[in-house]
Amino acid sequence: MGSDALAITRGVYEKLASVSPVSPPRLRAWDGSTYGPVDAPATLVLNHPGSLRAMLVPPSDLTAGEAYIFDDIDIEGDVFSLLRWGESLQALRGKRLTAAWVARQLKKLPTDFRRNAAARPTFRGRLHSLGRDRETVSYHYDTGNEFYELFLGETMAYSAAYFLDPAESLDAAQRRKLDVVCRKLELSTGMRLLDIGCGWGSLVVHAAANYGVEATGVTVSGEQAEYTRRRAKELGVEDRVQVIEADYREVNYQFDAISSIGMFEHVGRNKLPEYFTQVRKLMAPGGQFLNHGIVTRNRHQGRRRRPTFVSTYVFPDGELEPVDVVIGEAEGGGFETRDVEALRMSYMLTLHRWVANLEANDEVAVGAASERAYRIWRIYMAGSAVAFESGGIGVYQMLLSDPDRPWRHGRSRLLARDDR
Repeated sequence: MGSDALAITRGVYEKLASVSPVSPPRLRAWDGSTYGPVDAPATLVLNHPGSLRAMLVPPSDLTAGEAYIFDDIDIEGDVFSLLRWGESLQALRGKRLTAAWVARQLKKLPTDFRRNAAARPTFRGRLHSLGRDRETVSYHYDTGNEFYELFLGETMAYSAAYFLDPAESLDAAQRRKLDVVCRKLELSTGMRLLDIGCGWGSLVVHAAANYGVEATGVTVSGEQAEYTRRRAKELGVEDRVQVIEADYREVNYQFDAISSIGMFEHVGRNKLPEYFTQVRKLMAPGGQFLNHGIVTRNRHQGRRRRPTFVSTYVFPDGELEPVDVVIGEAEGGGFETRDVEALRMSYMLTLHRWVANLEANDEVAVGAASERAYRIWRIYMAGSAVAFESGGIGVYQMLLSDPDRPWRHGRSRLLARDDR
């Protein structure tokens, strides 16, 4: 079967390469033989005769991702270029005869995969209930602070940076993002700031240290809460930074300004009205809310969504909606939209920096978490970068206000004069 599997695999690879508008990766089979462009920036490694079937049947990003994290395949070199090629294979949908031929050939390959659907994480309880949300968020964020420190950079900000130049450093762009958020919210000494899903405290610590606010972060991750408290103490602002280990729905104080940076993707479509209504209740009269989050540009996804690699292994229960749906729900919750800014390409650049940092620390990352965790985060971040680059997903900062708040003209206040 080995020689037959090799011939079938090579035939399928060459057929896929012929229909893709993107240059294919080099292919290295389990016997060491190689095919494809010698100068390809990436090599797809097939670890056994059934590898290609494990990666492509049934066709989905979940199938392909599991083939990688369970070591049916490996990816050497530029992971972004390989994923661009993978994304381009959607062109097969318009070539039914070719797709049918590929499917018939793949079914001739062995099925002794390492990919294991039974190992997929599962969670208890009603979707987006308090208990289940705690479990899914902890699954993602409690991988270990040491693991995240390897790739997030000195700010430990786990969301899109704010690049003005693609060549500038990740840390400079992340510091600018924190400052832009503070300026959009027009923070000043004595104001009360709430950061929903505060992560490792980058924003609350920055706002307390540079704007003199009384900053409160809320998170359901115990590891993040402890990290934030320690960081605030190191910078001498522990008297102005408080961390609440709770769900945002359990907070009942009012704040002059509220931020949510990379959190609302966890909320879910059916819970968006509750989310914006709750945030509106937490906002003092005349206040502002900055919602920074990822959206989809797919308007045909339907209500019954198939599981994806990201929704299964990275952000369980996460849901993305089009930006106009989000704005509509925000205004339905009592907000007025004052400013919307797209940061899609900034997130693409951010993810490229994160992947480079993770790959540069691969052995340490495996030791801090596991080989599987390293592979999950490498492929998830690279795949997200490709999706932002192609425009499949976007990210927006939405400045939402109490409608009675006095109007401010122009946007000159948003960047510091000494930014450069």
